[in-house]
Amino acid sequence: MVEILREKNLYHLRNDHISYVIGIMPDQQTAHIYLGRRLNRINADPVLRHHGSGDTKNFTVQNCGLDRLPQEYPAFGLGDQREGALSVENADGTVAVDLRFESAEITEGKPSLQGLPATFGDNCRTLRIACADPLTNVRVELLYTVFEDCDVIARSARIINNGASRIRLNKAMSVSMDLPDDKWDLITLNGAWARERTAYRRPLMPGIQGVSTQCGASGLQQSPFIALARPRTDEQAGETIGMALVYSGNFAAQASVYQYHAPRVMLGINGADFSWLLEPGEAFQTPEAVIVYTNQGLGDMSRQFHSLWEKHLLPQRWVHRHRPVLLNSWEAAYFAFDEEKLLGIAKSAAEAGVELFVMDDGWFGRRDDDTTSLGDWTVDRKKLPSGLAHLADGVRALGLQFGIWMEPEMISPDSDLYRQHPDWAIHIAGRTPITGRNQLVLDLSREDVQQFMYQAVADTLKESGASYLKWDMNRNFSNIGSAALPAERQKELPHRYILGLYAVMDRLVRDFPDVLFEGCASGGGRFDPGMLYYVPQFWCSDNTDALCRCQIQYGTSYFLPASTMGSHLSAVPNHQTGRVTPIETRFAVALGGCFGYELDPRALTEAEREAMKTQVRYAIRTETTRLGGRFYRLLSPFEGNATAWIAVSKDKHSAVFTYVRAEALANEPSALVKLQGLDPDLRYQAEETGEIFGGDELMYSGLLCAVRQGDASSLLLTLKAVD
Repeated sequence: MVEILREKNLYHLRNDHISYVIGIMPDQQTAHIYLGRRLNRINADPVLRHHGSGDTKNFTVQNCGLDRLPQEYPAFGLGDQREGALSVENADGTVAVDLRFESAEITEGKPSLQGLPATFGDNCRTLRIACADPLTNVRVELLYTVFEDCDVIARSARIINNGASRIRLNKAMSVSMDLPDDKWDLITLNGAWARERTAYRRPLMPGIQGVSTQCGASGLQQSPFIALARPRTDEQAGETIGMALVYSGNFAAQASVYQYHAPRVMLGINGADFSWLLEPGEAFQTPEAVIVYTNQGLGDMSRQFHSLWEKHLLPQRWVHRHRPVLLNSWEAAYFAFDEEKLLGIAKSAAEAGVELFVMDDGWFGRRDDDTTSLGDWTVDRKKLPSGLAHLADGVRALGLQFGIWMEPEMISPDSDLYRQHPDWAIHIAGRTPITGRNQLVLDLSREDVQQFMYQAVADTLKESGASYLKWDMNRNFSNIGSAALPAERQKELPHRYILGLYAVMDRLVRDFPDVLFEGCASGGGRFDPGMLYYVPQFWCSDNTDALCRCQIQYGTSYFLPASTMGSHLSAVPNHQTGRVTPIETRFAVALGGCFGYELDPRALTEAEREAMKTQVRYAIRTETTRLGGRFYRLLSPFEGNATAWIAVSKDKHSAVFTYVRAEALANEPSALVKLQGLDPDLRYQAEETGEIFGGDELMYSGLLCAVRQGDASSLLLTLKAVD
């Protein structure tokens, strides 16, 4: 899996499908030679001649060596006119570092990254390349892991100050690659609250293009993911490079096309308003970036990501474990409830077969609206006079599991906690605090705040005996300052916050291994691989409108699997859009993730309550296929009036197919949709109609999707292999 060709000064990482090759130049610069389909042998000379002479010591306008060399981890300041992956401010104020190859070693398996989530596994091999600057004694260790069962390369960097003086990192990216040509399209996922992860695709152009965040979290607006696809690449064919960052804070993902039309692609912590002081002997670890390569289209790129997360990132105790069908109280009650009302909702849910009841916001302090009490995690006795444990026991007596909502990272100015510890909030001394949703953010760079947060969550879980916790985060940073950091380290706050969050999450999931944690951040903000290392699922969006969710879940699937997406059937008119859609369509779309409800069952008609019973049974029965199978996008909601996808079990013996037609058109023909992922030699019976089709027929000829009249119509088919 890792081959050292010492006579050629090459390092070759490969599995059965892909190769990644690094070259060491005569002057000990590290060069990026190749990423692509598996090679049996490689000669670096043609690659380097393509980029120029390879003379890194001769700086001329016509043939600047470093400016044309395809580098592995370029540093700023010594001849490369392109943007660097590493920027180091030395003790004398100069900003330059000259990294030269020192050594390399190969280890079995995958090392962990101190304080950071990262992929793991045994069926992989890791290459560590060490480079150093002989003048400043700055050392960089580049980690590369190749997996046997996923077409993925995992990369990160560790920067060590081996010098005698303090240095300052102004930029430290996780990965940088120089590609030989710019004939690529760039794909990003952008959006906003209630319309997360819309897929955008445009050709690479000269200049810098990409996505980034500076709000303290990988946010609703941008996702820490980019893909490069050849112009003719579609879901089933064509070269694609996907890159994702295992990190939940400020990030930048960009592709920069320079004068020689060779793009430099970088991903890592956003260098804007970032710095990190390194004392002699100290080290800084970058988050991990993962790179997927395939020549089988965007669909295969996504399935490689899905497989990687499921096998090598997600909490393994939850990957193949049943996710209970839940009902969340938020849209059923908001802040206006008491114990009697909650138990009434829970009783109706239990009668429909729901397995888990979740009490959302409003149970603590004086929380009658969103203006108060965050941080005061003691039960509101006006609403729950007998306490939290009494309510939880009442829910369990109905045959349901009990779950609870918290927003541990936040503090309300109107709270006892803020009155006691105003310095615990992120703020700039002397400036009026800027609130969002009437709240401030706790300073998780502080160990005392981390301890408070851990204890608040742990006490709540112990008191309630909850088997599920929804962890919310409803605002990002402003007035970015910490009372606990000296002036020279204030720019370290955003990253120190994320490290503090990870430390708390790591402790909680270890101490409460049987609690199902679900992430949330104003819906689908901070829905990223870094958080998924700790929580196996995430609330995909606050927007539960079925047609909007077609786009949101479709875009999310580019790099995150269905098993990580919280997706609920909600009441109509929808609380976010006001749209009325058929319950069948709301059900079909919600099945695209971890299924649940966001409504009061008592407000449904008798027919709808009966349908709810059938829905719950179906969701449980098809869970292994829907969440554990392979996912194929068939029709894009970003390109037409219909959306379609299919989940196919790994043995190809079962599948769940979903088709949604958004707008009804007069005299419209039925759609003919070609399915994917089935076995062409098997025959499949549609459970709903009894019809039998050949797998080859469904994939090569297509399935006729006839739906009823009216907007937001859908077709849900369960396919089973038959003799």
